[in-house]
Amino acid sequence: MFQNGAQSTIIYGILSLVKPAARVLDLGCGDGGLLLELLKARDIIPQGLDLKEEAVLACLAKGIPAIQADLEDELRHFKDHQYDVVILSRTLQVLQNPERVLKEMVRVGLQAIVVFPNFGHWSIRFKLLLRGRMPKSQDLPFEWYNTPNIHNLTLRDFYESCRLLGIRIVKAFFFTSRFLQPLVGLNPNLLAHEALFVLRQN
Repeated sequence: MFQNGAQSTIIYGILSLVKPAARVLDLGCGDGGLLLELLKARDIIPQGLDLKEEAVLACLAKGIPAIQADLEDELRHFKDHQYDVVILSRTLQVLQNPERVLKEMVRVGLQAIVVFPNFGHWSIRFKLLLRGRMPKSQDLPFEWYNTPNIHNLTLRDFYESCRLLGIRIVKAFFFTSRFLQPLVGLNPNLLAHEALFVLRQN
């Protein structure tokens, strides 16, 4: 998660949004790398949640508390505003019920941070147009039959979903190649590889 420049930029973006000593829940936390970065930089109170046992064990080895559970079912057991920040990074598109998770996130957290790849990026559109096959990229290297990405969404899709769910978008950040980054604000749905949204309950 922390290997390339784009991911580092996203992590710095998340760091800038989290206040010191915040209670932070990371959904689909993986090996706990993001929570560890936040702990070092912001002295947060971390909590990870992941379906995979090996991910939870990796978190625990780093000193990060983690729960092994299906986040789509587990969130309903958390109290309202139990956390200052709830993070869902690069996981939204693999969920069975993303709309339910989004609603639970803004209930459980005072604010939610969601990061996801933009399937409306120009390169994906171009490859689909020219080749007539589901496109692959460095960020999305899967074949159509083994991809974990079951809900391929664009930025416009996300804006509309938040409107329908009654979720307030507080901030949005868009990420692309270094060359195009100065222009990404002109048409994020076309130019952004990934997006970061800060959400709150209306």
